[in-house]
Amino acid sequence: MKSFKSLLITGGAGFIGSHLVRRMVNHYPDTQIVNLDALTYASNLKLLDDCEKKPNYQFVKEDINNFERLKELFVEYQFDAVVHLAAESHVDNSIKNPFLFAQTNIQGTLNLLEASRQYWGNNAQEQRFYHISTDEVFGSLGTEGFFNEKTLYDPRSPYSASKASSDHLVRAYFHTYGLPVVLSNCSNNYGPGQHSEKLIPLMIKNIVAEKPLPVYGRGDNIRDWLYVEDHVEAIDLILHEGKPGETFALGGNNEMKNIDLIHLLIERVDERLNRPKGTSLPLIKFIKDRLGHDFRYAIDASKVKNELGWKTTTSFDEGIVKTVAFYLKN
Repeated sequence: MKSFKSLLITGGAGFIGSHLVRRMVNHYPDTQIVNLDALTYASNLKLLDDCEKKPNYQFVKEDINNFERLKELFVEYQFDAVVHLAAESHVDNSIKNPFLFAQTNIQGTLNLLEASRQYWGNNAQEQRFYHISTDEVFGSLGTEGFFNEKTLYDPRSPYSASKASSDHLVRAYFHTYGLPVVLSNCSNNYGPGQHSEKLIPLMIKNIVAEKPLPVYGRGDNIRDWLYVEDHVEAIDLILHEGKPGETFALGGNNEMKNIDLIHLLIERVDERLNRPKGTSLPLIKFIKDRLGHDFRYAIDASKVKNELGWKTTTSFDEGIVKTVAFYLKN
């Protein structure tokens, strides 16, 4: 397994990023962990209160679009690894403001790639640039089949198109400059600390407040849910053991229709609040479908299992219990 002296994690105050920062700080006490985050609306440094005083942890407030500052930080902290999570990620927001998504997800990624290349030089060997992406770059599945590492790109929203563009830039830096990159495309994450604009926390919040539960179309769209702690375990493994130039598809093997998920959340939250079963069912409100709404996502994660030995360890029931408990407490 490779080891690194100084690791830059972008977007470390976000949902997945905060879980990854905590794992790295605790698992690798001899590695300097630098959390770079612009602290946008979706960031929450309180998620990392337990890391604040750790000697190997440092927070830097900065935007990945500040290229000159990025270059200074590489010199200052002597990064030999980057895990790039910083991104705009909400599809609805990308439909309203695609320019922001292009700026952050495409130009921001290019800034990081070029800062890494300039500091490490061409044909770097011992360093790693790990780019975290999404299965949404592959488009939409029908009722059968799975995405894998060889699936052709077919993005359907400004968000997924911007992430697809960033994926292509990362691979171009590998082939053109020899930058030692690894990539992963993951399915929908869930767990404690996710911003309330996302489906699961939004539904929990609205059930508690007895507010309408907006459901696109008839709620028949299917997603594959990956518990965030399982995801960051995979990130850790791929960073330290993945070969440069390789891509890994990461999924939770938990496919569910949106409407079925909402029914499950209603059942769990009502139960926790000591409400009669089905109390919140009338809160469901079907609304006009999202533009370009992908029908189904599903991941075949056999490559990462066969090559690196990773598989999910958190059942969906267990993950939902932890997630509901977090939001009811917070």
